[in-house]
Amino acid sequence: MTSSAIEIEGLRKIYAAQGNSGPKEALKGVDLTIPQGSIFGLLGPNGAGKSTLINILAGLAIKTSGKVKIWGFDQDVNPRQSRAAIGVMPQELNLDPFFTPRGALEVQAGLYGVPKAQRRTAEILEMIGLSDQAEAYARTLSGGMRRRLLLGKALVHNPQILVLDEPTAGVDIGLRQMLWQNVRRLNEERGMTIILTTHYLEEAQEMCDEIAIINHGEVIARDTTANLISRMDAKTLVIEPEGDAPDAFNLPKGVVFERRKDGRLAFSYSKGQTSANEVLDAVKDQGVIIGDVQTVEPDLEDVFVDLTSGK
Repeated sequence: MTSSAIEIEGLRKIYAAQGNSGPKEALKGVDLTIPQGSIFGLLGPNGAGKSTLINILAGLAIKTSGKVKIWGFDQDVNPRQSRAAIGVMPQELNLDPFFTPRGALEVQAGLYGVPKAQRRTAEILEMIGLSDQAEAYARTLSGGMRRRLLLGKALVHNPQILVLDEPTAGVDIGLRQMLWQNVRRLNEERGMTIILTTHYLEEAQEMCDEIAIINHGEVIARDTTANLISRMDAKTLVIEPEGDAPDAFNLPKGVVFERRKDGRLAFSYSKGQTSANEVLDAVKDQGVIIGDVQTVEPDLEDVFVDLTSGK
């Protein structure tokens, strides 16, 4: 067994022409390796190819070309083993309204060939907080409870890899916290590899060890979260002056000044070109008394916008 949970080489997906539009190349030769035991973020704007990639991993879409290995099993050579190694919590609430949570988990386990003696239905219901609703019809569950049930269905066959496709979109804070507690526990206690897609970039920054950013069907960045953020050379000093401050400053080359609505002064600059001390000295030289100063570093959202804008 390799140390990679997922290995993707030259993955392409072309959708046939529809109506007046020609064929669409959703994935353009994607190469991607996801290490075992990681919490891995898969980010990108709408239409970037994330859902197509996930559907191929889950066996719900057929690739045009390329190679996919899941937990060491080639999808083309060992399709059953590769599919058994992965569980997917989809974005859509695709539940049979006439099944109870217990019934839905039992049916899902049966579809994966899990023997009755090895099923963990009660344990999963407790973990996702649906023990009290175990016999309620799915149609009577709230949206948040339905999302919990989707997570439970993804876990019935005890997969080594769990894919979460926009798991917290439109959910309340309580459900979001419960979900992330469970994800961390699965990762830390069972060593489960987690693949996360999300539009909440602060969530990805907090949760993910490594991140790949996809745009227009191509991986445009892939690194540890810390390294991606460190790529941004920008930095901002936010100064709260004591008393009046001028409307303009004589600043080092490349420093951009902005007076904020709350009266604070923001100076943005390149760390490779200017130091914080140079900015502070320039401000003091113009008679400003500094009451407080704050340094603002770039975050994942800045990196994401920088990489995907104009591409």
